[in-house]
Amino acid sequence: MSFRERLTHLLPEARRQLLVGGHWVPASNGARIDVIDPADGSVLTDVADGTLDDARAALDAAVAAQPDWAATAPRERSEILRRAFGLVTAHADDLALVMSLEMGKPIAEAKGEVTYGAEFLRWFSEEAVRIHGRWMHNPAGGSRLLTVRKPVGPCLFITPWNFPLAMGTRKIGPAIAAGCTMVVKPAAQTPLTMLLLGGLLAEAGLPAGVLNIVTTEDAGGLSSTLMADPRLRKVSFTGSTPVGKRLVEQSAGQLQRVSMELGGNAPFLVFADADLDAAVDGAMLAKMRNMGEACTSANRFLVEVSVADEFAARLADRMGSLRVGRGQDVGVQVGPLIDAKAVTSVAAVVDDALARGARALTGGQRVDGAGFFYPPTVLVDVPADADAVTAETFGPVAPITTFTSEDEAITLANATEYGLAAYAYTRDLTRTLRLAERLETGMLGINTGIVSNPAAPFGGVKASGFGREGGFEGIEEYLDTTYVALPAP
Repeated sequence: MSFRERLTHLLPEARRQLLVGGHWVPASNGARIDVIDPADGSVLTDVADGTLDDARAALDAAVAAQPDWAATAPRERSEILRRAFGLVTAHADDLALVMSLEMGKPIAEAKGEVTYGAEFLRWFSEEAVRIHGRWMHNPAGGSRLLTVRKPVGPCLFITPWNFPLAMGTRKIGPAIAAGCTMVVKPAAQTPLTMLLLGGLLAEAGLPAGVLNIVTTEDAGGLSSTLMADPRLRKVSFTGSTPVGKRLVEQSAGQLQRVSMELGGNAPFLVFADADLDAAVDGAMLAKMRNMGEACTSANRFLVEVSVADEFAARLADRMGSLRVGRGQDVGVQVGPLIDAKAVTSVAAVVDDALARGARALTGGQRVDGAGFFYPPTVLVDVPADADAVTAETFGPVAPITTFTSEDEAITLANATEYGLAAYAYTRDLTRTLRLAERLETGMLGINTGIVSNPAAPFGGVKASGFGREGGFEGIEEYLDTTYVALPAP
C-alpha cells in the first residue's frame, strides 16, 4: 500500500468532513479545500470547506453540550483523556504519516511530535482531578471564604500548520480537563491530522458536541463570526503576532478570555566558557526542529567573538551535512517548507543578508526542482539591521553575529519586540541567574536546545503574546473563580 493509499484508508471521504455535534457532515455549500503535498506541490486529497453557517452550527453544538459536560465528574473527564493518550500513542505511525504528508516534516520528527502531543493528554488527565478551590476563615473573623472553580465555557481554538497535532492537544487537553466544550479551526494547509485526532477522541469516549472541528479557508470570517457571539467565552490562538493582535481586538466586544501564543525571534547565546560540542548539538536542536518552522526556533545566534569562528565552522559542517528530501523517505533529516510563499520569504531574508555583506558558509540558494525546499543555511558577518536578525525567519537559516561582553549580549538579545524563547550556553552559574533575571523572555533554555515540555508553562512576553499552555498553569486558562461569602457556623 502506497503512502497515499494509506492516507485514503485512514481518512476516507466520510472522515474528511466537518465534525459537528458528534457527526461528520459536509460543508453546507458542498465546497472543498485541496490539501497540498509540500514535497512536490501536488494535491494530496481534499477536505470540507466550512461556511460561516457551519461555524455557527459548531458553536451551537458546543453550547448545547456545555452544561452536561461541565457537570461530568472530573474522574470521568480524566479517564477519557487517559484513553485518548493511549489511542494517540497506539496510532503514532498513522498520525506521523499523515502529518508528514500534509506538512512535510520527516517521519522520525513527526513521531516525536506525536509523543510530545500525546503527553498533553496524559498530563491534563492527571490535572482534571486536581482542580482546587479553597476554604478559609475571614481574617477579620465572623465569616468564612469559599472559592469554587468552574469551566469558563465554550472555546474557540485556532491552531497553526507547523505542529498540527501538538498545538491541538495543548489546547484540547486542558479544555477537556476543565469541563469546557470547543470549536477547533485547524490550519487550512494541515487539516488532516486534526481530523484524525478528532476521530480518536470520539473513540476514547468524548461525548458528542464537546469537540467540534471546522475546516475552512475563511479563517478570518469564522473567527469574527464566532467571537461576535456572546456564548463564546474563550479564544486560544497560536500563530502570527499581527493576526493575534486582530483577535485580541475582536475579543473586546464580548470580553472573551484570550490566550495568545504568537511570534518569536529567539536568541541563542554562546559564551566563551561554553562547551562548544554541547552548544553545537543544542544549536542543531533549537534551529533545525521542524526545518526551523517553529516559533521557538533559534532565530539569531549571538556568539562571543573569541569562539565565533570555531562555532560557525562546526555549525556549518553539521547543517551542511543534513539530508534534504521528502519527509517519508528513509534517512531524510530536512523536509520541505510548508508552501511556495514560505520559500520565497526565507530566500528574501537570506538574499537581504548577503546583499548587506554577510557570507554563507553553507546553503544560501534555493533548491532546484519540484517541492518547497530550502537548504540549511549558515550566515556569518550578518549586520545587526539585516532582516535575518530583526525578523522572524520561519526556515532553516542560522545567522551568526558576535558580542564582546555579557552586557552587550543581553542588550542584543532583548533588542526585539518578541520574547517567547531564548537559549544560552555557559558554564557560569551566576551568569545563568543573571540571564534568567535580565533576558526578556517567557522561556529560557540553559545548556539545552529544547525548552518545550508538557509539564512546564509554555508562553511568552511582549509581542510573543500572553497566557500559558502546559504545566500547572495551563488549566487555569480554562477556569473561572466564584467567591462565596458564608457566615461563621
